[in-house]
Amino acid sequence: MEVKVSRAEDKNEVKLEITVESKVFEDGIKKVFNKNNKYISIPGFRKGKAPLNIVEKFYGAEIFYEDAFNEIVPEIYAKALEDNKIEAVTRPEVEVVQMEKGKDLIFTAKLAEKPEVKLGKYKGITVEKSDYTVTSEDIEKDLKTKQEQNSRMVSVSDRAVKNKDIAVIDFDGSVDGNHFEGGKAENYDLEIGSGSFIPGFEDQVIGMKIDEEKDIKVKFPDDYFSKELAGKDAVFAVKLHEIKVKELPKLDDEFAKDVSEFDTLKELKEDIKAKLIKGNEEKAKREVEDNAVKIAVEASEVEIPEGMIEIELDNMVEDMNRRLQYQGINFDQYLNMIGRTMADFRKESREGAKNSIKTRLVLESIFKDSKLEVNDDEVEDKLKELSTSYGRDIEELKKNDILIDNIKEGLKSEKSINFLVDNAKIVTKKEEKKDEKKDEKVENKKVDKKSSTKKSSK
Repeated sequence: MEVKVSRAEDKNEVKLEITVESKVFEDGIKKVFNKNNKYISIPGFRKGKAPLNIVEKFYGAEIFYEDAFNEIVPEIYAKALEDNKIEAVTRPEVEVVQMEKGKDLIFTAKLAEKPEVKLGKYKGITVEKSDYTVTSEDIEKDLKTKQEQNSRMVSVSDRAVKNKDIAVIDFDGSVDGNHFEGGKAENYDLEIGSGSFIPGFEDQVIGMKIDEEKDIKVKFPDDYFSKELAGKDAVFAVKLHEIKVKELPKLDDEFAKDVSEFDTLKELKEDIKAKLIKGNEEKAKREVEDNAVKIAVEASEVEIPEGMIEIELDNMVEDMNRRLQYQGINFDQYLNMIGRTMADFRKESREGAKNSIKTRLVLESIFKDSKLEVNDDEVEDKLKELSTSYGRDIEELKKNDILIDNIKEGLKSEKSINFLVDNAKIVTKKEEKKDEKKDEKVENKKVDKKSSTKKSSK
């Protein structure tokens, strides 16, 4: 095999011209023939028994060229990259120059190789760290959430619907007298004030009494996801069956016993505070890491090949589609719901894709420039974690080369980020929180001043 390498001056484009000995190509033809011969019928021969030269005379000498090319080229291409130390980041554009039995196979492959990163300053950078304080309001908010989670619904029959009630309704919507898909339901629990229905709908349910029927008139928003309904006037025939309200448990020691392992409300509050402090520390740590990476990335320069961006966008679409399938919809349905096309999505995601690529490349460069290493014990530890989490045999996981490569890449990024933080100057930034008591005093002073002004004018 002979490989000629040529590079564009200002870009990361590489062109390989690869010459493969005729014997290798002919061996590929024989291999393909042996795989497919059993399906071939030639007059005068039993099916699958005709020799290669007869099959080529009957169907033409080039019958197996394309399959033979696809059989041998992937391995040849991979070796050409390895021998010439080329790290491809795009799929190759392949063009056949010569493909004929008895002659050398010649083809070209155009690709983009991994771009070189010009690192900026990444050692000794200044990174801000937020100092989050846990307040009594934070603890009460957490308690309130627990209280809401342990509430129960109680039916009310002696009054009309009010804000925050749960109204159990039937509804049937129509536009210009025509019913539409998804516009009908029975015994639907609607939380008044949640904003989950079309603007104006929930407001008109307020005041309804049990068993009352009412036509509610609304207009679909102009940007409604369904283009057929967007901006249209609609009428919903509504019947109220039941009114329910949340009954919250009392915040006392009994509540603490019911929702936790603690015997008193005081102990529960102390535990909430400890968990909030730990959560804030983790949040601040993540922010420091994110800020350090952002500073290092912005200080670096790299020219990202167009094909690399397209592959990243392909991966983003594939990942999004996979996540949407868990919700029972595909990517095309999702785009239709949000009123976007695939072209719109790729255009809007382009900057994010470029930033993701640049971040990965910069972290890789920091790993190499700082002479960091990933050892076998660290990979083993990650494999043990995966084995425990997913109940898989660790020896089975070790056979998965793609998994091992992903673990190593993850560890490299992790070590690069840790290096950035460990060598950074961390400056603590106080959390900017509204001082409600101070604001209350200021507001009271304003009121007093207004009052005294009115008095003096009398």
